[in-house]
Amino acid sequence: MPPAFKARAKKHVLIVLSVWSIWSLASPQTVTTLSREQFTKRLVAAAVERTQHPVHYVSDYVRIPYPNGDVPADTGVCTDEIIRSYRAVGVDLQKEVHEDMVRNFSAYPNQKRWGLDHPDSSIDHRRVPNLMVFFRSKGETLPITNRAADYAPGDLVTWDLGGGVPHIGIVVDQNARWSDRYKVVHNIGAGPKMEDVLFSWKITGHYRYFGPNGSQ
Repeated sequence: MPPAFKARAKKHVLIVLSVWSIWSLASPQTVTTLSREQFTKRLVAAAVERTQHPVHYVSDYVRIPYPNGDVPADTGVCTDEIIRSYRAVGVDLQKEVHEDMVRNFSAYPNQKRWGLDHPDSSIDHRRVPNLMVFFRSKGETLPITNRAADYAPGDLVTWDLGGGVPHIGIVVDQNARWSDRYKVVHNIGAGPKMEDVLFSWKITGHYRYFGPNGSQ
């Protein structure tokens, strides 16, 4: 091998090793941040895609398989849009909520609110108050403010529609018209819609959840 070619090859190897060394020394936080960004993009895309599905608002109790169970695809409530969006990126909230409830049943409002004395994997994850407890425990709880800039794509928001009726939606990456406020994907009765409703009702919860491992 000519000396000049050997020198160039050696230089190339050193550059590759240097780049690899820098990457390998990167902090876990940096890697996690990148993973969370990727996860959030996929989650938001899944939520937006849900608006293409016709869904009749049906709040009846339905016994479903476990895990990865779902009510009929053309039915559902607000929580089902959150469940289906997460399931599209590999997170089964039915399983995650049920397993946490089995371990920490007293932390959930099942007994006080619905008079239940044991977990029910068919319905527990489909109730907004249970999801609020779960996201507080397993995700990140963020401040509730009236500033649009505090709410980012992928954030989960819960509301009181009035009279203690809970609701939930997910912030997506589409801006409201003439505003820097992001729209929300939710189902309040007419199927999954992407609308400018972030501050339409009293906000009761603001969370981020990246799956059981914190990132995907």
